[in-house]
Amino acid sequence: MLVETGWSRHWATENYFVGHPFLTEDAARFLRDCGAVLVGIDSLNIDSTDDGRRPVHTTLLGADIPICEHLCGLADLPDEGFRFSAVPVKIKSFGTFPVRAYAAL
Repeated sequence: MLVETGWSRHWATENYFVGHPFLTEDAARFLRDCGAVLVGIDSLNIDSTDDGRRPVHTTLLGADIPICEHLCGLADLPDEGFRFSAVPVKIKSFGTFPVRAYAAL
């Protein structure tokens, strides 16, 4: 499941870091319960950064559902009929890790 919010229009600007959209804990549970195998968002963080809670990360990662943040170009994708890939870079000892994300139409 890829979530296109339009926030990537702020990529590489100071606005990108302020007031970004995010998913709620209920949305994360819904996606988990519907069988999502990956959740991506075109925003700074899939969780609110207003406090230290990370309910979306906890819910999704706790169900072995990877998360991709900072995606760009999601508005250019069709509603269906494409394959999304997020290929990790070979790195050790990171809490997060960069990926090469792309879609094949």
